[in-house]
Amino acid sequence: MIDLLVAVGHPVLTCCRILGVSKPGYYRYKHRPTSPTKMRREWLSGLIREVHLASRGTCGYRRVHAELTMGMDVSVSSRLVFTLMHDAGLYGLPGPTRIKRLRGVVTADDLVNRKFHRMKPNELWVTDVRSNTGRGKAGCTAAASWTPCAARSSAGPSTPVPTPDSY
Repeated sequence: MIDLLVAVGHPVLTCCRILGVSKPGYYRYKHRPTSPTKMRREWLSGLIREVHLASRGTCGYRRVHAELTMGMDVSVSSRLVFTLMHDAGLYGLPGPTRIKRLRGVVTADDLVNRKFHRMKPNELWVTDVRSNTGRGKAGCTAAASWTPCAARSSAGPSTPVPTPDSY
């Protein structure tokens, strides 16, 4: 505050007397060295800016914290990363909207046993497609990408499963 008043043109002695600070105390404060905590915070602010810039401004404090702790082996709390990013005006992109859960309503888990990861190339998920043709015969099992019909599948031709009638 005194520095601002002195910059405007007021004398140091008058400013110190109005604010209740001794003149030697003011100069001691003004010329003391930077504390280690302030130096570390400035260093971390520079690292945070680099990580945020490398992500093209998309990462928020959680990902920046993860990059600092896991990628750069810097010991820092996520709260300090949040505070330094907020002070610097750095923000990530907004995340996905949260799904509203109904309270008191039990929702079922995956009852279909869907598989959404690939085990081999050109395979998204494999399902057992059995249809009743009306004659009591079972259909075939097909490796399908998005459609249950094997002819239109991007996974290639289907392999028929032997039925009990074909033995």
